[in-house]
Amino acid sequence: MNTLDALHSFIVKAKAATYVGDGKKLLSYRPGSIDLQFHDGAFVYMDSYFGGTDFIGQEVVYFEGEPCWAMNYYGYILLPNLIQAAEAGHIIKVSLSALYKEGRFLGGFEYAVDDSIYTDTNEGNVSHFTGKEWITRQGKKGYELIYHGGLIKP
Repeated sequence: MNTLDALHSFIVKAKAATYVGDGKKLLSYRPGSIDLQFHDGAFVYMDSYFGGTDFIGQEVVYFEGEPCWAMNYYGYILLPNLIQAAEAGHIIKVSLSALYKEGRFLGGFEYAVDDSIYTDTNEGNVSHFTGKEWITRQGKKGYELIYHGGLIKP
């Protein structure tokens, strides 16, 4: 396994164990933030975000104490009469759990949860990527998240 494959595998495992896996929240690093962390060998994953219905955050992976990868994201409810934050959160967790079981976090993905469709689309790979996820219900987009990230190099 090469270094990028090991990084990719770690990211999938960390994402599955933290937000999606209802991982234990840490004391906030910054006032008002929600912070999650996952360790495996020389890798450490940290996710820190603000908000709920509309939210912004950043994930960072460290290898042997040095930052090596990061992702920024911003998600928001577009139509609060169509979908509430708690419903969106449930759909996202169920959908991403299915994606992570495939051993990936990037690449086109669509998943049905009850009366909603979760869709993720992106370009690039673990080294450099941009993407968007959204939830459609009754033919309307009710939630959207935009993300981007990649390797950090000295």
